[in-house]
Amino acid sequence: MTQKITVIRGDGIGPEIMDATLHVLDRLDAGLEYEYADAGVAALDKHGDLMPQATLDSIARNAVALKSPLTTPVGGGFTSINVALRRHFDLYANVRPAKSFPNTGSRYGEGVDLVTVRENTEGAYLAEGQEISDDGEIAFSGARITRKGSERIVRYAFELARGAGRRKVTAVHKANIIKSTSGLFLTVAREVAEHYPDIEFQEMIVDNACMQLVMRPEQFDVLVTTNLFGDIISDLCAGLVGGLGLAPGANIGEHAAIFEAVHGTAPDIAGKGIANPCALLLGAAQMLDHIGQPQNAERVRQAIVATLEAKDSVTGDLGGNGTTLGFAEAIARRL
Repeated sequence: MTQKITVIRGDGIGPEIMDATLHVLDRLDAGLEYEYADAGVAALDKHGDLMPQATLDSIARNAVALKSPLTTPVGGGFTSINVALRRHFDLYANVRPAKSFPNTGSRYGEGVDLVTVRENTEGAYLAEGQEISDDGEIAFSGARITRKGSERIVRYAFELARGAGRRKVTAVHKANIIKSTSGLFLTVAREVAEHYPDIEFQEMIVDNACMQLVMRPEQFDVLVTTNLFGDIISDLCAGLVGGLGLAPGANIGEHAAIFEAVHGTAPDIAGKGIANPCALLLGAAQMLDHIGQPQNAERVRQAIVATLEAKDSVTGDLGGNGTTLGFAEAIARRL
C-alpha cells in the first residue's frame, strides 16, 4: 500500500540532507510517495509567503510530513515557522530520542537510551503579552500552562513508555519557584501517574535534572516536561550522544505529524555537500514507526549504526571526510 507524505526540503543544508534521506528511503521500497511543498525562505522567494496555504493543505491532506530545517532569525525578524506549524496543527507532543552511537567522539559511547517528551504548544513559547517598553528598558513575556495541555502530554509520555517497554517516566519541573505554571504541570503529572502503576514515576527539578543528565544519563528513560525546559533538555541530551547531527524530532498531534532534523540550516556549509544527513534520517525512522513500518524504521537505524562502526563514509563532524550523499549511499548499501 502506498503512503503519501508531504516533503519540505527546507533552507540552507535542508535540500542536501533531504535528497540524501530520500535516497535511503527509496532503497527501502517502503511504498512511500512524495508530495513536495515549499516553506521558509525558499517559499518566500518563490511564493511571497513563508508558509503558503498550499503547503498547509498538503500536510492536512497527507497527515504526515518530513521536513528539513527552516530559517528562524535570532532576536528579530519573522516568527519561527516551526512554532507556527506546531500551533496550526496542534502538534502537542515533541518527541526527541537520544541514544548512544558508536564512533561519534561523544563522552558517552554507550549507555544512553532515553526520550524527551516536550509539550509543544503552550508555555513560554506562547509568549502571551510579549512587549518591550517604549524606552527599551523593560521586556515582558507571559507563559500559560493549561490542565488539558499538561494532562495530554504526560499521558502521551506514559503511553509511549508502556508501548516501548520502558520502565520509568520523569516529570521535569520548577514548581519549587514557579508555583503557578510549573506547579500546575507537576500536579497534573502526579495525577496522571496514578493511572500507570506499572511505570515508575519520578519528579525532578529542572536544574537538578540537567546536572543528573550530565553525570549519570543512564538513570533516565522517558522525560516529560514543558515547552522551554524540554527544548533545553533535549539539546543537552543530543550533546550526550554526538550532537545535533544525530538528533531527530517528531511533532505529533491527533490529526497530523511532522518529522524533522532538529538542527539548524547551517548556512556556512550550505551547498558544500558535507552536511551530516543522520538527524533527518533518524527523523524518517520515527516517521516509519508512526505509519506502521517499525521493521523498516529499525533497518534504517541499524544501517546508520553499521556505517558509523565502519566509519568509511562519514562526514567531517564525525571525524571523516565523506560527503552528504556518500554517507547516505553507504547507509543505503547496508540496509
